[in-house]
Amino acid sequence: MIPRFLEHKIKELIKSFPAVGIIGPRQTGKTTLSKKIAANKSSLYIDLELKEGYSRLSDAETYLRQHQDKLIIIDEVQRMPGLFPVLRGLIDENRKPGRFLLLGSASPLLLRKSSESLAGRITYQEMFPLILSEIESDFPMEQLWIKGGFPDAFTGKLPWHNWMNSFVVSYLEKDLPQMGFPASRSLSERLWTMLANSQGSTVNYSDFAKSLEISSHTVKKYIDFMSDAFLIRQLPPYFFNMTTRVVKSPKVYVRDSGVMHHLLGVENIDDLFENSKMGASWEGFVIEQIAALIQTNRKLYFYRTHDGSELDLVIEKGGKPLAGIEIKFGSDVRPNKGNTMAIMALKTKNNFVVVNSDEEYDLSKGFKVVGLKKFLTKYLPDL
Repeated sequence: MIPRFLEHKIKELIKSFPAVGIIGPRQTGKTTLSKKIAANKSSLYIDLELKEGYSRLSDAETYLRQHQDKLIIIDEVQRMPGLFPVLRGLIDENRKPGRFLLLGSASPLLLRKSSESLAGRITYQEMFPLILSEIESDFPMEQLWIKGGFPDAFTGKLPWHNWMNSFVVSYLEKDLPQMGFPASRSLSERLWTMLANSQGSTVNYSDFAKSLEISSHTVKKYIDFMSDAFLIRQLPPYFFNMTTRVVKSPKVYVRDSGVMHHLLGVENIDDLFENSKMGASWEGFVIEQIAALIQTNRKLYFYRTHDGSELDLVIEKGGKPLAGIEIKFGSDVRPNKGNTMAIMALKTKNNFVVVNSDEEYDLSKGFKVVGLKKFLTKYLPDL
């Protein structure tokens, strides 16, 4: 098992909160991590994907009362939304920490139901697919970029393209419908593939609507759903001056680079280098690495105005931009005029060009060129 950086954080949260939720897409390793955390504790594991687990909670209140001295792990908890009020009542009777560890496979229903019933009683942590800091000592960065971070896809227990095809088909035919996604399988696949082809671009809902023969409102609704399911990242534009004409639509990314590559028919590094979305793939990969490691009170945006100012990424805290980031792949790492205009407008003191090498040096226009690995370990923790 590849050690996960989230393990220590979850252990600490269990000491403080009655319930801890680990959310994220299927196959990220939530179940494996939870069992490892509970290995030295008195615990009970219930999987609601199995009939046995579901039947054990048919009278949830009575059953769970019998195990109040244990850490109770409930997997696929979104499959039983009626469970949340029961958990609320049990927690209110006994507010001791470490009672429940709830695992949810990227369901908007999970977030909505728990926010209604468990507010103030639970803290959530998103579990990302594998990130660079978890694998860099044993595997090359290129492998993570090409295959993506789902552990079974990355480690090669099955041929990568076979595993990824099974993963995508399962989401289209089973997981998304169970979450309540209303689109047909074929439309879902077309939308997901269109989003992969639009990697790093701002969303044009009208163009999507014409291609899919549905309304722009429905396109937005579907993309929002896939975003809530942690399959898509919508990176919002940064506003700081209401008089500045900024781009208003979000940029979209298929969050896992391996899924994106599979949807585009990319199977290896040669395929990727020949694909027009190679730069956008690298950009999305870098953004996910940063998103997994930023402090919880930071937010990510992009910046683009109609006069040409632009930055791939802005890290913000409390309404104030902390850093401006351009993401480059290849030999030309020079920021353009729009990048320089952007940092002048945002007045960011920390500005980086993040690249795919191990280089680190200053540029004359206020940017520092730095490799991704070094940026994540040396500079991101202080932002």
